[in-house]
Amino acid sequence: MRVILATNNKNKVREMQEILSPLGMDVISQKDANFNIEVDETGETFAENAYLKAKAVYDVVHCPVIADDSGLIVDALNGEPGVHSHRFAGENSTDEEKNSRILELLKDVSDEKRTARFQCVICYINSSGKEEFFTGVCEGKITDSPRGENGFGYDPIFLCEEKTMAEMTAEEKNQISHRANALKQFRDYLKKGDF
Repeated sequence: MRVILATNNKNKVREMQEILSPLGMDVISQKDANFNIEVDETGETFAENAYLKAKAVYDVVHCPVIADDSGLIVDALNGEPGVHSHRFAGENSTDEEKNSRILELLKDVSDEKRTARFQCVICYINSSGKEEFFTGVCEGKITDSPRGENGFGYDPIFLCEEKTMAEMTAEEKNQISHRANALKQFRDYLKKGDF
Protein backbone atom coordinates (compact mmCIF):
# COMPACT_ATOMS: atom_id res chain seq x y z
CA MET A 1 0.00 0.00 0.00
CA ARG A 2 1.29 3.45 -0.90
CA VAL A 3 0.76 6.35 1.49
CA ILE A 4 1.88 9.95 1.13
CA LEU A 5 3.51 11.49 4.15
CA ALA A 6 2.40 15.11 4.49
CA THR A 7 5.69 16.66 5.53
CA ASN A 8 8.83 18.23 4.17
CA ASN A 9 10.82 17.09 7.22
CA LYS A 10 13.40 14.56 5.96
CA ASN A 11 13.95 13.17 9.47
CA LYS A 12 10.25 12.38 9.92
CA VAL A 13 10.12 10.76 6.49
CA ARG A 14 13.12 8.58 7.35
CA GLU A 15 11.70 7.52 10.74
CA MET A 16 8.29 6.67 9.33
CA GLN A 17 9.81 4.74 6.42
CA GLU A 18 11.98 2.75 8.85
CA ILE A 19 8.96 1.81 10.96
CA LEU A 20 6.31 1.27 8.26
CA SER A 21 8.31 -0.17 5.33
CA PRO A 22 8.76 -3.59 7.01
CA LEU A 23 4.94 -3.81 6.99
CA GLY A 24 4.90 -3.58 3.21
CA MET A 25 3.93 0.09 3.15
CA ASP A 26 5.42 2.30 0.49
CA VAL A 27 5.81 5.61 2.36
CA ILE A 28 6.65 8.53 0.09
CA SER A 29 7.11 12.16 1.00
CA GLN A 30 4.84 14.82 -0.41
CA LYS A 31 7.86 16.13 -2.33
CA ASP A 32 8.36 12.71 -3.97
CA ALA A 33 4.66 12.78 -4.85
CA ASN A 34 5.29 16.10 -6.63
CA PHE A 35 3.20 17.94 -4.09
CA ASN A 36 5.06 20.57 -2.15
CA ILE A 37 3.25 22.94 0.18
CA GLU A 38 3.77 24.29 3.66
CA VAL A 39 0.63 24.23 5.77
CA ASP A 40 0.15 26.88 8.44
CA GLU A 41 -0.05 24.97 11.70
CA THR A 42 -2.71 27.13 13.32
CA GLY A 43 -4.24 24.40 15.47
CA GLU A 44 -4.20 24.55 19.25
CA THR A 45 -3.51 20.83 19.62
CA PHE A 46 -1.24 18.27 17.99
CA ALA A 47 -4.34 16.54 16.55
CA GLU A 48 -5.61 19.74 14.93
CA ASN A 49 -2.24 20.44 13.31
CA ALA A 50 -1.86 16.85 12.08
CA TYR A 51 -5.33 17.04 10.53
CA LEU A 52 -4.61 20.38 8.82
CA LYS A 53 -1.52 18.91 7.15
CA ALA A 54 -3.14 15.62 6.14
CA LYS A 55 -6.29 17.27 4.78
CA ALA A 56 -4.35 19.81 2.70
CA VAL A 57 -2.56 16.99 0.87
CA TYR A 58 -5.59 14.69 0.68
CA ASP A 59 -7.74 17.42 -0.91
CA VAL A 60 -5.31 17.48 -3.85
CA VAL A 61 -4.22 13.85 -4.27
CA HIS A 62 -7.29 11.90 -3.01
CA CYS A 63 -5.24 8.91 -1.91
CA PRO A 64 -4.11 7.69 1.54
CA VAL A 65 -2.24 10.37 3.47
CA ILE A 66 -0.55 10.34 6.85
CA ALA A 67 0.57 13.41 8.80
CA ASP A 68 1.82 13.91 12.29
CA ASP A 69 2.34 16.71 14.69
CA SER A 70 4.51 16.25 17.69
CA GLY A 71 6.39 18.13 20.31
CA LEU A 72 7.98 18.30 23.70
CA ILE A 73 5.87 18.89 26.80
CA VAL A 74 7.86 20.03 29.86
CA ASP A 75 5.98 19.94 33.15
CA ALA A 76 8.05 22.67 34.83
CA LEU A 77 7.22 24.96 31.89
CA ASN A 78 3.45 24.40 32.20
CA GLY A 79 3.44 22.11 29.16
CA GLU A 80 5.52 24.34 26.93
CA PRO A 81 6.79 24.25 24.27
CA GLY A 82 3.97 21.84 23.25
CA VAL A 83 2.45 22.66 19.87
CA HIS A 84 4.97 25.49 19.58
CA SER A 85 7.98 23.13 19.80
CA HIS A 86 9.20 23.88 16.29
CA ARG A 87 9.14 27.65 16.76
CA PHE A 88 9.89 27.85 20.50
CA ALA A 89 13.14 29.79 20.11
CA GLY A 90 11.97 31.79 17.08
CA GLU A 91 10.64 31.04 13.62
CA ASN A 92 13.93 29.96 12.00
CA SER A 93 15.79 28.80 15.09
CA THR A 94 18.15 25.84 14.96
CA ASP A 95 17.78 22.71 17.05
CA GLU A 96 20.71 23.90 19.16
CA GLU A 97 18.98 27.22 19.85
CA LYS A 98 15.75 25.48 20.86
CA ASN A 99 17.62 23.13 23.18
CA SER A 100 19.57 26.02 24.70
CA ARG A 101 16.36 27.91 25.39
CA ILE A 102 14.81 24.95 27.22
CA LEU A 103 17.99 24.41 29.27
CA GLU A 104 18.17 28.10 30.15
CA LEU A 105 14.54 28.12 31.33
CA LEU A 106 15.20 25.02 33.47
CA LYS A 107 18.59 26.07 34.87
CA ASP A 108 17.23 26.46 38.44
CA VAL A 109 14.83 23.51 38.31
CA SER A 110 15.78 20.45 40.36
CA ASP A 111 16.33 17.09 38.69
CA GLU A 112 13.13 15.51 40.03
CA LYS A 113 11.04 18.36 38.60
CA ARG A 114 12.49 18.16 35.07
CA THR A 115 9.91 15.60 33.92
CA ALA A 116 8.79 15.82 30.33
CA ARG A 117 7.30 13.82 27.52
CA PHE A 118 7.30 13.74 23.79
CA GLN A 119 3.84 13.43 22.28
CA CYS A 120 2.92 12.59 18.70
CA VAL A 121 -0.51 12.56 17.07
CA ILE A 122 -0.88 10.94 13.68
CA CYS A 123 -3.78 11.73 11.38
CA TYR A 124 -4.45 9.16 8.69
CA ILE A 125 -6.93 9.85 5.91
CA ASN A 126 -7.81 6.82 3.82
CA SER A 127 -8.64 6.77 0.11
CA SER A 128 -12.33 7.46 0.78
CA GLY A 129 -11.61 10.44 3.05
CA LYS A 130 -12.19 8.81 6.44
CA GLU A 131 -9.82 10.13 9.11
CA GLU A 132 -8.35 8.33 12.10
CA PHE A 133 -6.08 9.60 14.87
CA PHE A 134 -3.35 7.77 16.79
CA THR A 135 -1.50 9.21 19.80
CA GLY A 136 1.89 8.13 21.12
CA VAL A 137 3.74 9.34 24.19
CA CYS A 138 7.28 8.80 25.45
CA GLU A 139 7.99 9.79 29.07
CA GLY A 140 11.35 11.11 30.20
CA LYS A 141 13.11 14.09 31.67
CA ILE A 142 15.25 17.00 30.54
CA THR A 143 19.01 16.72 31.05
CA ASP A 144 21.32 19.49 32.28
CA SER A 145 23.20 19.59 28.97
CA PRO A 146 22.93 18.11 25.47
CA ARG A 147 24.22 14.56 24.97
CA GLY A 148 24.59 12.44 21.86
CA GLU A 149 25.02 12.92 18.14
CA ASN A 150 21.99 11.12 16.69
CA GLY A 151 18.40 12.16 16.23
CA PHE A 152 17.10 15.68 15.75
CA GLY A 153 15.10 18.39 17.48
CA TYR A 154 15.06 18.04 21.26
CA ASP A 155 16.59 14.53 21.22
CA PRO A 156 19.94 15.63 22.79
CA ILE A 157 18.25 16.94 25.97
CA PHE A 158 15.50 14.32 26.38
CA LEU A 159 16.55 11.50 28.69
CA CYS A 160 14.69 8.22 28.41
CA GLU A 161 15.81 4.89 29.85
CA GLU A 162 19.27 6.16 30.88
CA LYS A 163 20.10 7.59 27.44
CA THR A 164 19.08 10.71 25.62
CA MET A 165 17.23 10.11 22.37
CA ALA A 166 20.35 11.44 20.62
CA GLU A 167 22.50 8.74 22.27
CA MET A 168 20.26 5.97 20.95
CA THR A 169 20.63 4.19 17.65
CA ALA A 170 17.78 4.62 15.18
CA GLU A 171 16.68 1.07 16.01
CA GLU A 172 16.57 1.82 19.75
CA LYS A 173 14.68 5.06 19.25
CA ASN A 174 12.20 3.42 16.87
CA GLN A 175 11.26 0.97 19.61
CA ILE A 176 10.27 3.53 22.24
CA SER A 177 9.72 6.97 20.71
CA HIS A 178 6.43 8.85 20.76
CA ARG A 179 6.25 8.56 16.97
CA ALA A 180 6.96 4.83 17.12
CA ASN A 181 4.21 4.37 19.72
CA ALA A 182 1.69 6.24 17.55
CA LEU A 183 2.80 4.29 14.48
CA LYS A 184 2.36 0.98 16.33
CA GLN A 185 -1.28 1.91 16.91
CA PHE A 186 -1.57 2.88 13.25
CA ARG A 187 -0.03 -0.45 12.23
CA ASP A 188 -2.53 -2.35 14.42
CA TYR A 189 -5.36 -0.39 12.79
CA LEU A 190 -4.12 -1.30 9.31
CA LYS A 191 -3.96 -4.98 10.27
CA LYS A 192 -7.75 -4.84 10.62
CA GLY A 193 -7.88 -4.12 6.90
CA ASP A 194 -9.79 -0.84 7.12
CA PHE A 195 -7.58 1.29 4.92
